[in-house]
Amino acid sequence: MGKITHAQTVLEEADLLALKKKTGESSTKDALATAVQHYLECEYTQVEDMWAKKMEKIVQTRRPPKQR
Repeated sequence: MGKITHAQTVLEEADLLALKKKTGESSTKDALATAVQHYLECEYTQVEDMWAKKMEKIVQTRRPPKQR
């Protein structure tokens, strides 16, 4: 395990409540940790146009294969 540090930020209460709901966590600490972990692991965070890339992938998986 790496070095652990304490980090803080200021968020709107509504954003924090939405984050807790989305992550399924009841504590602020766990919701933030879950969100950060997801962000670091998500394949789309390094893509310039993340939404276009996600939509492209969805379309490719739902499109039936071309028949010859």
